[in-house]
Amino acid sequence: MKKSLLLFLLPGLLWARQKPNVIIIQTDEHNLRTLGCYRELMSEDQAYVWGKGNKVETPHIDSLARDGLICTNYFASSPVCTPSRASWVSGLYPQATGSPSNNLPLDDSIVTFAEVLRKRGYATSYLGKWHLDGDAKPGWAPARKFGFSDNRFMFNRGHWKKFEMTEEGPRVATKKNGKPVYDLSGADERSFATDWLVDRSLEILERDKKKPFCLMLALPDPHGPNTVRAPYDTMYDHLTFRQPVTMRKVLAALQNRPGWVSGGSNAVKKLSQSTLSKYFGMVRCIDDNLGKILAFLEENELTEDTIVVFTSDHGDMMCEHCRMNKGLPYKTSVGIPFVLRYPAKVPAGKVIHTAYTTVDFFPTLMGLMGISEGLPTMHGLDASAAYTNKKREIARDRIVYVRQSDGNWVAAFDRRYKLVISSLDVPWLYDLDKDPDELINHYGREGYDEPFRRLKRELLAQMKTFEEPALMEKKLRFE
Repeated sequence: MKKSLLLFLLPGLLWARQKPNVIIIQTDEHNLRTLGCYRELMSEDQAYVWGKGNKVETPHIDSLARDGLICTNYFASSPVCTPSRASWVSGLYPQATGSPSNNLPLDDSIVTFAEVLRKRGYATSYLGKWHLDGDAKPGWAPARKFGFSDNRFMFNRGHWKKFEMTEEGPRVATKKNGKPVYDLSGADERSFATDWLVDRSLEILERDKKKPFCLMLALPDPHGPNTVRAPYDTMYDHLTFRQPVTMRKVLAALQNRPGWVSGGSNAVKKLSQSTLSKYFGMVRCIDDNLGKILAFLEENELTEDTIVVFTSDHGDMMCEHCRMNKGLPYKTSVGIPFVLRYPAKVPAGKVIHTAYTTVDFFPTLMGLMGISEGLPTMHGLDASAAYTNKKREIARDRIVYVRQSDGNWVAAFDRRYKLVISSLDVPWLYDLDKDPDELINHYGREGYDEPFRRLKRELLAQMKTFEEPALMEKKLRFE
């Protein structure tokens, strides 16, 4: 390349590097054991809790981890939809957002990462489930956009399975007595929720590809109801799912469960083959659709300077500990997948064991993008230095704090230990190296006084800093 041409192109090249694109794919209620990139980092008994070899193939999600980084200890700030999502977009703990529990609307004062990017000239778009605008269901295109300039395909609540376009805009395509319902009703590769939302995302990316863009796609699956279109609905019917070890042991000794587990509508005593098979099918459908987005980036030479994140709002226990869904401090409830690819800055194949929560996403994204001015106050940590350095594996002993939406428990996590403090039981201290099934309370046992004191001290400090309501109300038992 001639020197004069290089000098002519250099400002544009530098501008591209200074303004990377952002694509965030967030699923809903996603068990991280269903992803190959996570199974590869687990022992066989942890990777295949529903039976040896029972797995979903997720090559596209796995490629993000292979070509970028994977976090093995990323947690929801609170393992329920609304509060976790509030933390994700704001960098604040839920009690500071106006959305500490489901269906509570985000405070008008909240400044999101999208608003920061919009003010810097980004085309900002949001598609899929929002769950931060109160009770509206489905609630298309909320009036309060929070920085997402194009929110035509944002809906507030619900786990709909079939969408359509009308002259008035997007709609749920299945109705009963005039009201939208969750039925599949013949949904296909053009109308099934995951496919439909990805197709709309590709249209927006095509529109915005020549300018800096930030697109967030919040898929309503694999949250229940566990239904999926053909051929995914029967793709895993040949598997025989077994009860997880924790389910078998809990059924045999119910009296050993922590007080904060008792009751609840998500308790199960029987494993449903169909439920798990179709959950696997939803995950495979998500992965296949992610492949379309990655192919678009490759075809348009956008891969190098686009930050791609795949994550979820919280986990799904899928019969572990005799529970479905979320709401508890067990790792597959509060733990979420987090993989990130950014070839321009993040080395390939990086594994990070340091603990993070959803409050850390906003400041870390800003750090990756080189944005340091004009930011709102945030509670989270900018982890971009850990993401971009040359180390292939990182394992700091950072302690993070997680809360339940109703304040009956709080928890502290690092990469080995977990301390759960509750109003319903004595403290529960887990050693995840020795007890990855989370069945044994090490509180008060010989050799565990130091980790208990260390986690308790840091948990108390963070609850005071972030004004945890349960601490202020003195609801918790610390001894």
